[in-house]
Amino acid sequence: MAVQTIAPISDEEVALFRLLRQVNLAPEASQRATAVALGVSLGRLNALLKSAVAAGFIQISDRASADRRQRFSYVLTHRGAAEMVRLRDQFLARKFAEYDALHAELTGTTSGYIPTTHRTQMMQNNLAPIPELYVSFESAQKMKHEAGNLTSHDLTPRQICDLELLMNGGFNPLKGFLSEADYNGVVENMRTADGHLWPIPITLDVTDAFADTIELGQDIALRDQEGVILATMTVTDKWVPNKAREAEMVFGADDSAHPAVNYLHNTAGNVYLGGPVTGIQQPVHYDFRARRDTPNELRAYFRKLGWRKVVAFQTRNPLHRAHQELTFRAAKGAQANLLIHPVVGLTKPGDVDHFTRVRCYEAVLDQYQPSTTTMSLLNLAMRMAGPREAVWHGLIRKNHGCTHFIVGRDHAGPGKNSAGDDFYGPYDAQDLFREHQEEMGIEMVDFKHMVYVQERAQYEPADEIEDRDNVTILNISGTELRRRLQEGLEIPEWFSFPQVVEELRRTKPARSKQGFTVFFTGFSGSGKSTIANALMVKLMEMGGRPVTLLDGDIVRKNLSSELGFSKEHRDLNIRRIGYVASEITKNGGIAICAPIAPYATTRRAVREEIEDFGAFIEVHVATSIEECERRDRKGLYKLAREGKIKEFTGISDPYDVPKDPELRLDTEGQDVDNCAHQVILKLESMGLISG
Repeated sequence: MAVQTIAPISDEEVALFRLLRQVNLAPEASQRATAVALGVSLGRLNALLKSAVAAGFIQISDRASADRRQRFSYVLTHRGAAEMVRLRDQFLARKFAEYDALHAELTGTTSGYIPTTHRTQMMQNNLAPIPELYVSFESAQKMKHEAGNLTSHDLTPRQICDLELLMNGGFNPLKGFLSEADYNGVVENMRTADGHLWPIPITLDVTDAFADTIELGQDIALRDQEGVILATMTVTDKWVPNKAREAEMVFGADDSAHPAVNYLHNTAGNVYLGGPVTGIQQPVHYDFRARRDTPNELRAYFRKLGWRKVVAFQTRNPLHRAHQELTFRAAKGAQANLLIHPVVGLTKPGDVDHFTRVRCYEAVLDQYQPSTTTMSLLNLAMRMAGPREAVWHGLIRKNHGCTHFIVGRDHAGPGKNSAGDDFYGPYDAQDLFREHQEEMGIEMVDFKHMVYVQERAQYEPADEIEDRDNVTILNISGTELRRRLQEGLEIPEWFSFPQVVEELRRTKPARSKQGFTVFFTGFSGSGKSTIANALMVKLMEMGGRPVTLLDGDIVRKNLSSELGFSKEHRDLNIRRIGYVASEITKNGGIAICAPIAPYATTRRAVREEIEDFGAFIEVHVATSIEECERRDRKGLYKLAREGKIKEFTGISDPYDVPKDPELRLDTEGQDVDNCAHQVILKLESMGLISG
């Protein structure tokens, strides 16, 4: 029978690998000690060191020492660390191939450990350690110093999530951010260039300005938002992606109603960088540290407890009784232990914050048997990619030591598209997962929608209730749950645990007690500021919550005085307003914003930022450009017509008319008090203020 062949390993590669590994383990060792550890002469060691230094794998520096034998210090460079990982994987693959050949010779069958062309995992069960991309502590300290001279890239929150899972093995077999060839393969057919199954592009997107400073082969330092270095990366690829194609293939449509597509077009950088990563240290998390485990830490835990089968439950929502029943059934059906593995990185805009969710999880953990269930937090940046995301989640859980994975109805779906339809079918994710589960090495536990049958006082899969005409079926949707929380209505115990409801009410009080933002937009002179001032006075008269007015002119004077009126500067000004408004909203106040805000994408970004904390009410002051020009007391329109003011909204610069604002006001023929009263009535109808 045919057995996979792998290129032979040269003596030079073996010697280089052993040298790099030894320097990584003991960078302060003397030359003599290093030679003894490698089993070579000092002359041979010097030759190896000279070759490694020339290749950029090792850096030698002097150090003060009375002992001449210890006057040198060795630093494993980020390039050397990447080469060590490459050689290690090559050697392992060779040994696996030799084992498989011997197994075939003795038994006549393949061992099953060697991957076929598209096999994702090699000789790996759920208890064995998996490769990480970190160097040793000693080497990391030296690389931090060396990286001080490198060009730095400050990572976005999503990139930090991706980097953490690259470094700790959660994204195994990836060794860094995708190259252009890997990216194209993943986008088009869910496979890297060498055939590994991988459904989601893991890319380092940067601005055009930063990309212009980077050359291929250059090493860069990857830092968090505080400037702490986390890793280095050798840039092997730089390209401008076809984002429309990426959206179409990965998310199913180039539709900005999808949060990941919106991020792709309006937040992500225009240029992608690819290349291997060398991990120096993991990102720091100050919250729930005891609940955060790397893949190898979970595998060690399972190994210690003897858990041979582990079913993982993915969630980005609080746990209710239906979820408990679902997980009980999944663990029982698979005869496995249970890992509750919620995502605490980036999820869908508007989701309950992870601090609240984790408190909810911990509040109901005593409903599970401690000897068969554990919980760990996953710092993953979700893409809400439905079917592809389900496969991605399965591969990640496989890396974390799980043998089974629960895939429910509309797994990782983002909701409705621009036409008002669901982006994905209810069971598309299950179908795609089932297609690839044998190759992935993790088994799907599929579950349908769970509902409560009142007569039997239990949860059952909705499509398995044969006597549905004779029983009472109860269910509370996510929308209905939010409404009950917002209005302070009862949430029955059959639906959720009292502890969970208590935590949710602490974070999400009744809507009439939450902060919110009223965001006026319209042409200059449309009446935004006047109505906003009148609204502020009316709300202050009511009392109960602090009210802050963020008028366009006031913000320009006090917060954005250095900005001009280019599109970039206008976006920055609106984002500053959005940030301040989000902080006011988060802390239970009322923010009233009255900028022109001409660009729809920027208004949407501000909406998403604020809706994490409270309601966002967009009010389009739809006064015509002709009326605004007639009212112009400052003569701005006249100057714009004469070309003396450049990039003036409505004259020489576009204005994106809001498609679906919460309220549209036409101020022509209406007095200010009536316009402000219409806003008050809208706020009452939304439950934000008492009627």
